[in-house]
Amino acid sequence: MLSRAAGAARRGGAALAPSLPRSLARSLAGTHAGADSCAGADKGSHKETIEERDKRRQRHQRQRQRQRQRQRQGCGVAGSGSDSPTSGPHPVPVLFPFALSLEEQPLPPQDRGSLLGAARGAAAPRDLATFASTSTLHGLGRACGPGPHGLRRTLWALALLTSLAAFLYQAAGLARGYLTRPHLVVMDPAAPAPVAGFPAVTLCNINRFRHSALSDADIFHLANLTGLPPKDRDGHRAAGLRYPEPDMVDILNRTGHQLADMLKSCNFSGHHCSASNFSVVYTRYGKCYTFNADPQSSLASRVGGMGSGLEIMLDIQQEEYLPIWRETNETSFEAGIRVQIHSQEEPPYIHQLGFGVSPGFQTFVSCQEQRLTYLPQPWGNCRAESGLREPELQGYSAYSVSACRLRCEKEAVLQRCHCRMVHMPDSLGGGSEGPCFCPTPCNLTRYGKEISMVRIPNRGSARYLARKYKRNETYIRENFLVLDVFFEALTSEAMEQRAAYGLSALLGDLGGQMGLFIGASVLTLLEILDYIYEVSWDRLRRVWRRPKTPLRTATGGISTLGLQELKEQSTCPSQGRAEGGGTSGLLPNHHPPGGLFEDFAC
Repeated sequence: MLSRAAGAARRGGAALAPSLPRSLARSLAGTHAGADSCAGADKGSHKETIEERDKRRQRHQRQRQRQRQRQRQGCGVAGSGSDSPTSGPHPVPVLFPFALSLEEQPLPPQDRGSLLGAARGAAAPRDLATFASTSTLHGLGRACGPGPHGLRRTLWALALLTSLAAFLYQAAGLARGYLTRPHLVVMDPAAPAPVAGFPAVTLCNINRFRHSALSDADIFHLANLTGLPPKDRDGHRAAGLRYPEPDMVDILNRTGHQLADMLKSCNFSGHHCSASNFSVVYTRYGKCYTFNADPQSSLASRVGGMGSGLEIMLDIQQEEYLPIWRETNETSFEAGIRVQIHSQEEPPYIHQLGFGVSPGFQTFVSCQEQRLTYLPQPWGNCRAESGLREPELQGYSAYSVSACRLRCEKEAVLQRCHCRMVHMPDSLGGGSEGPCFCPTPCNLTRYGKEISMVRIPNRGSARYLARKYKRNETYIRENFLVLDVFFEALTSEAMEQRAAYGLSALLGDLGGQMGLFIGASVLTLLEILDYIYEVSWDRLRRVWRRPKTPLRTATGGISTLGLQELKEQSTCPSQGRAEGGGTSGLLPNHHPPGGLFEDFAC
């Protein structure tokens, strides 16, 4: 029976030769011969002795071992002429390694349309052990890689989790430190410059109105400011007095102290100056005067030290000070002038930022330019400059804290009494609700001051000044003062706020902590994300797509059967199970006249 089966298999292989490769034909012929022998064994198994069965099993085992060795060495089982499945008495076990090679070995691109490409299945995602063994994350391969579970792997897992917890703790601390937005102040003294722009100097007489210049109507309208009672021409108070609406600009111009009367001498850097070099400006002290106010034609100082700046002598005219009838919010008990040193872009805010100069003294003011740079959000609260050409505050050419405060005062007064004071900006707009917030500009220029003074006049100069200005010595001592404003040196200080902990420092610290504790990098994180995506996409694909059972695949004119279908159609289940794997039951019985062998034909 075995010889008849072998002959039939050889005849089937010869019939298959025109359409199949020689190696595949030999394999299929040996397979069908094994199937016929399987059928014969089922019929005559009662005649086989135990010794013959053991010898046959040993031969099968040796043949399977040889086939496995050839598989490891990369030898082709079906393409070898000397190892043809028909050369031995039982060639059935040859098909099992051949079928595994069809499903496991990678296919070149040109073989996708062949029998091997049809037998190849969809690639499954890597499991955790495989990913851990190839990952660049230190310790993951030892904790989750392939191998037996034991104490060593447990210790590696604990070490990995401890290092990961330590890294997360350090990373959280670094993130909290970065979110606090720390900053530091850097002071950088600049090199001496040949020329330094001289600041604007605003001065006001502390007395707002000259008593001799007030009319009855002025006293009536200014009663709340001066505290003087209204009176008629005869000097008696009249309850029914009525005067036309006042013009505060006209009152301040008429009744304020005139610079031409107060200014006795003026020099700037050795050159003579006069009242024409001052500009009129209105403040809370009434009519005031600013030297070097135009930013387009500002003066410059070429030398530092006393005598190289502005030096003026003033007469404060104490005989024109208002008498105090009753105290008001504007009542002044002082005598002298108020002075503010500021930049040309900033309006004077002299009632809060000015300093006083007393008569009978020569006051020296040593200045130094300071350029401040603040950080915007989120490190600081400075106001960044807008890119628009239009002014940021209506009524002012540039934004400044003083301009913002005056704007807020104007809106508050306008909202309450529907009017504004003279020194407030004359611009349209209603009042604002809520508190007014004036942030500091990100770039600011201010002038540091050091003030010193000496008493004037001395005994020898008092008589000279009295003769020169036709005043007595007592008047000179009580009304005359000298103000000297100059640069200490032609240098400026640059104070800049800088971020103490930026994004680059945060990334560097995170990278150091990550490398110290878990030995990872950005590419390691990408590996983990890629593995998560691979597993998630495979599971979603299984849910979305209906499972397809590969029955038959026609590729290149050759019909093939899947490995699972071959196992299900096997007619030797008992012998396959008895021989440990069922290698002889992979293909159905072969019937040359017209059975299942036709499925392998073209």
